[in-house]
Amino acid sequence: MAAHHHHDSHGPELAQAAQATLEGAGEQWTAMRASVFDALAQFDKPASAYDIAEAVSKAEGRRVAANSVYRILDLFVGANLARRVESRNAYIANSHPGCLHDCIFLVCDKCGDTTHLDDDKLARAIRGAASETGFTPERPVIEVRGKCAACD
Repeated sequence: MAAHHHHDSHGPELAQAAQATLEGAGEQWTAMRASVFDALAQFDKPASAYDIAEAVSKAEGRRVAANSVYRILDLFVGANLARRVESRNAYIANSHPGCLHDCIFLVCDKCGDTTHLDDDKLARAIRGAASETGFTPERPVIEVRGKCAACD
């Protein structure tokens, strides 16, 4: 397997990397965006916009609408700060926002645990297969559903 190697950031280092990446894309790192990212990064499993809105609401002491969170999450996905787990309609913080690549998610149907893998060889093969049909792949989404080792 041709794995993609990089440094995974956590905690304040991850927030700083996310801020630098977003600002590098020409966007502002507002207090609300920082709050949404911090809440997203706290989850150990993919979180819905409603989960994130609730966490931000508690932290801010005021109600934050899920619609506002969705808009910010869309921005984060576009800027590579977050990844959307399509089958769960949920999001995870990208632990290496400055690194662009296609992701593969292993999603446990029993406990919801989601593992993120990078495999450049597989990603190139999928993009190549799509291109051979005349299709221009922009954002391959690869999810493998099953049971994690803890649930098996």
